[in-house]
Amino acid sequence: MRNRIVIIVLCAVCSMAVSAQDTEVKQQKREAVKSHLKQHFKPYGFIRNYFAYDSRESISGTGDLYNYQPKDENWNKTDDPALLQDLNAVSTFRFLSLTTRVGLNIEGYKWRSTEFGGKIEADFYAGLNGVGSGTHKLSGTAQFRLRQAYMTLAWDSLRMNDKDYARVDLLLGQAWHPMAADLCDAIALNSGAPFGPFSRTPQVKMDARLGKYFTLTGALIWQMQYYSIGPDGQSAEYIAYSKTPEAYLGLNFHTNGFLLRAGADVLSICPRHIGVALDAAGNPIKGTDGKDLAIKVSDRITTASPFLYLQYKKGEFSIKAKTIFAEAGEHMNLNGGYGVKKVNADGSWEYTPTRTSSSWVSIVYGGKVGAQETKHPQKLQGILFAGYIRNFGTKEHIIDANGDGKLDLYYPRANNMNRMWRMSPTLLYTVGKFQIGCEYEITSVQYGKDLGADGLAKSGLHWVTNHRVQLMTKFNF
Repeated sequence: MRNRIVIIVLCAVCSMAVSAQDTEVKQQKREAVKSHLKQHFKPYGFIRNYFAYDSRESISGTGDLYNYQPKDENWNKTDDPALLQDLNAVSTFRFLSLTTRVGLNIEGYKWRSTEFGGKIEADFYAGLNGVGSGTHKLSGTAQFRLRQAYMTLAWDSLRMNDKDYARVDLLLGQAWHPMAADLCDAIALNSGAPFGPFSRTPQVKMDARLGKYFTLTGALIWQMQYYSIGPDGQSAEYIAYSKTPEAYLGLNFHTNGFLLRAGADVLSICPRHIGVALDAAGNPIKGTDGKDLAIKVSDRITTASPFLYLQYKKGEFSIKAKTIFAEAGEHMNLNGGYGVKKVNADGSWEYTPTRTSSSWVSIVYGGKVGAQETKHPQKLQGILFAGYIRNFGTKEHIIDANGDGKLDLYYPRANNMNRMWRMSPTLLYTVGKFQIGCEYEITSVQYGKDLGADGLAKSGLHWVTNHRVQLMTKFNF
């Protein structure tokens, strides 16, 4: 009996020891998983709300938060001066939180000399619709949409010579367009657009850091969310039929808080792949069904847009500036487009782009407020943004290719804009992870009438101005 008791006790002790050992192993595994996730996966995001007032109707998107420019005058038809009104001189107000965002950075993986990483980022954006006249898309439930999704490969310490080393980073996926990556410091959702490029695109991009001061950037880019315009409106089909990716090449110089980028973007698209057969006199040939005979055509337009970016930071002061001379450029959210300049005997069309100069500058000064605690830093920043756009019209004269009495100019927004400017002072207050900002944005556009053969409206010039006041609240996590 005594032996049985001893055996039972020994078994119980062994079982407890094994159980304790298993618990310790499981705990070690859990800690290892936690450590791995913490080391390689960095979640981030924010909850952001905008409260915005506009003094007149504007061309805008994303629940009217993404502001482009005020609409032209729209006078009602009356001979009675007492009843004469500009129907676009109407103020509006809204507040929305559609730009709430979540993201995940993946980093720290390495195999031999290759470093691996990636990013996934999304927010609530699409899904809103208009009611009534459909002027404002403010109704509905915002849908979750992809912003960025890419992987990275990097090779460091590549020897150039006895003193200098190079680093090569390769990005594959959807990310900021190389010409749009350096955004201004305005708190507005448009981040300075359309005064500067704004686009996230599928791409393959290489950054080669050559020594201490220079980085060479090259990219092959496609279109998905931001795309070119054409006879069938804005679509990514024009680049699909061209079978030619957009190309970017740039050089960066960086030293002691100073950054300079210079580069150019080249885009070649096919606005039409189906045309109409013409006879010797240039008239449409009829098919057996009595309609104009459709044939395959090889339309193409190629554009080049150079840009320059400057940035300087020191202490709590920073200044940024960007300028771009764009041919077309609507695929980067710039004001631009292109028109038809010639109809060929084989039914194909030739095109000519608009030329637009777009520039902006933003200045930030961040002063200290109260005690700077590690967990809850307090900071008050003053921001000033200024932008200017000048439309120079089309490179060559455009024509009426369709025979409908109108010049064929493809332009995503108001094509009778001559010039445009914006000024927006902002105060941004940060307490720990919470931010609140107030911004006054004044945007003024010079519109004209009677579009000329150069795609520019030069008569009846007049200015239209919108005053926007918006409050932003943001909690980062």
